[in-house]
Amino acid sequence: MAMKDPVHPGVIVREDCMQPLNLSVTECAKVLGVARQTLSNLVNAKASVSVEMAYRLSKAFGSTPRTWLGMQLAFDLAHTQELEEKIKVKRVSVERGSKARTTPQSG
Repeated sequence: MAMKDPVHPGVIVREDCMQPLNLSVTECAKVLGVARQTLSNLVNAKASVSVEMAYRLSKAFGSTPRTWLGMQLAFDLAHTQELEEKIKVKRVSVERGSKARTTPQSG
């Protein structure tokens, strides 16, 4: 069975935290102590959960900052294939008593 891609944590904020409480973006932004646009960007998956936002979300809705950041990390890693192909970096290795050199990187 194939695993589903992780959902952006902003979608979880919107659907699992705000909607059950009938909170608008404006109301929730006030609760969190952030600008309306900041929260709007998050719940529309246009911004990532920062460390500070993770603390705010954990205080307002429960769970832990680590949980919120873990959701963001899982989402980011699931969407990195394009980035991985774009970044052309060779592995650096250091042999005892010599300077660092690059070696071809496999797969």
